[in-house]
Order: sequence, then structure tokens, then C-alpha cells
Amino acid sequence: MDDDPMVRTGLRFMLGGSVGIEVVGEAADGAEAIAAADAHWPDVMLMDVRMPRMDGVEATRRIRARPRAPQVLILTTFHADEYVLQAIRNGATGFLLKDTPPEELIAAVRKVADGQSILSPRVIGAVVSFVAATGAGSRRAQAHEQLGKLTDREREVAIGLGHGWSNAEIGDALGMGVSTVKGHVSRVLGKLGMNNRSQAAVLVHDAGLV
Repeated sequence: MDDDPMVRTGLRFMLGGSVGIEVVGEAADGAEAIAAADAHWPDVMLMDVRMPRMDGVEATRRIRARPRAPQVLILTTFHADEYVLQAIRNGATGFLLKDTPPEELIAAVRKVADGQSILSPRVIGAVVSFVAATGAGSRRAQAHEQLGKLTDREREVAIGLGHGWSNAEIGDALGMGVSTVKGHVSRVLGKLGMNNRSQAAVLVHDAGLV
């Protein structure tokens, strides 16, 4: 979903030529993205943030509010800005830069379709820098209040999410098996009212815990 037809064409050919990936639609703005989601109900949607009529942030919020919603992966030219942060808070699974190499973008689409979040430690570093520069202190108390719903162990798992760690990496750090970590992650997201790991990671950074 991008207002640049050349970007859409490039993505369509790149993804459409990949084994196991089918491109079912495209859109030039957020309103068209919502219509495309309703018409095709894909597994994954690639979403630009700056588009006419309705931006990708609002489109993501509306799409992710639906039952069994598609996963939304933000594509942006910026490492981190308020649009990207709001999109993640509204349910986006993660974000990639538009200059991401084709093989990495294809791999990211597969991971998101499989239920994984795309928020690497490098990307999290950019998010932290941006949050720190835009008055994160005003959100810190609220973030701590939300995290107060968690047990001590769940809080440790949430901090692992804030570092961008995989389930295996969290397990290694906390001495737990991967299946146990998965259970904790599910409970963390449930208690926080979130639908993906990226949202939890941003909350942990808002709280200043990593």
C-alpha cells in the first residue's frame, strides 16, 4: 500500500515472483488499503505511512481492529519517526526501510505471515533514540502503570521483548524453554491488551526499562 505506483510495481513483481507468496491486491492510500483488506483479506499487508486521503497509521488502526486481522508490516524511508511509532502502537507487526534488500524483505513477509514480529535490535535502537528525543518522559508513568499488571517473570520477558530478542534468546537469558517463553509472551500481550511483540517492545522503551 503506497502512493508511489513505481514502488507498488516493484513490490508486486518482487513478491509475486517468490515461491509461496501471492500478491492479491494493492492500494494507493489508506482508504483503498482498507477496501483491499475487506476484499481480499490477505495474511500480510505492506503499508506506507505517508499517503493521501488517509495515512497508513489510521489505516493500520482500522485494519488491526478487525477480528482475524491481517498482519501489517510498515515500509518507510525513515528509521523511526512519530508516524512509525503510532503505527506500531496501532497494531503494526514491525517496520522495514524501503531500501531493505529484496531477500530480506521477502524473508520478513514470510516471518510476519508466520506470526513473528519484525523489530530487530538495530531498528529498536532507532526507536529508542527517537522516543528519547520526543518527550518519552510524559509517557513513562503510564507505561509503568501498564507494566505493573505483569508478574515479575512476565516483566522480565517483556524486557526481553524490548531488547528485540527472539523466544530462544529470552529463554537463554532467563533459563526457560522456548515453549515456556511462548506461554509467558502470550500472557504478557494479553494482560497489556496488545496483539504483537512490537507493541510490547515500544511500551518497555516508553517505561525506560531498556
